[in-house]
Amino acid sequence: MSGAALLWPLLTLAAYAAALWLYRRSHHHLLCLPVLTGTAMVVGLLALTGTGYPAYAQATKALRWLSGPAVIALAVPLYRQMAQLRRQAVPLLLSLVAGCAAAVLSTLALARLLGAPREVALSLAPKSATMPIAMAAAERAGGIAALAAMAVVATGVLGTLLAGPVFKRLRVEDGDVQAFTLGLAAHAIGVARTLQARPEAAAFAALAMSANGVLTACLVAVVAGWV
Repeated sequence: MSGAALLWPLLTLAAYAAALWLYRRSHHHLLCLPVLTGTAMVVGLLALTGTGYPAYAQATKALRWLSGPAVIALAVPLYRQMAQLRRQAVPLLLSLVAGCAAAVLSTLALARLLGAPREVALSLAPKSATMPIAMAAAERAGGIAALAAMAVVATGVLGTLLAGPVFKRLRVEDGDVQAFTLGLAAHAIGVARTLQARPEAAAFAALAMSANGVLTACLVAVVAGWV
């Protein structure tokens, strides 16, 4: 194995450890979310060393593979609260379909209005899905995986930052509704925030993130031929 293949995974893990330390030291401030500060560190290192994303993606292939089992592990809180989820299946399903359609179709419409190229529009469309799904969906539809990854991070951070003021403005106080909304709009970052703030409602966030990822991938594949 080459030096670069070992170096970048180690640097990525080091950046995450530093970002996690900063997040804890900041008393869990939203602007210090590890996915935001950690990503900034890695991007800075790539820029300083002149390393392109394809080389970095190849070197960290094993780390990206681990994101799959991490998503699957969210089935644990789902199983524990299955009875409650079944009782609210209809409103949850309607909210999921509406939220997914709004996220994908509004992005494509705005991209077309602004004159963005087709591949850019398709890269941004799955931004509300969790990163492994969003990157694969964008690439298969004709988009750019790296751009999709950046859009996912931006959506998760902004969604988590804006959720609190929006909930307050709309007077949404139900913890389960807030958790489902965070998982739907801000994917894994929203789930992480829910686990930290309302762990008892984590199943709703995990369900929204998982189901929205699948539905988003299907919807992007369908509308790709019309863009």
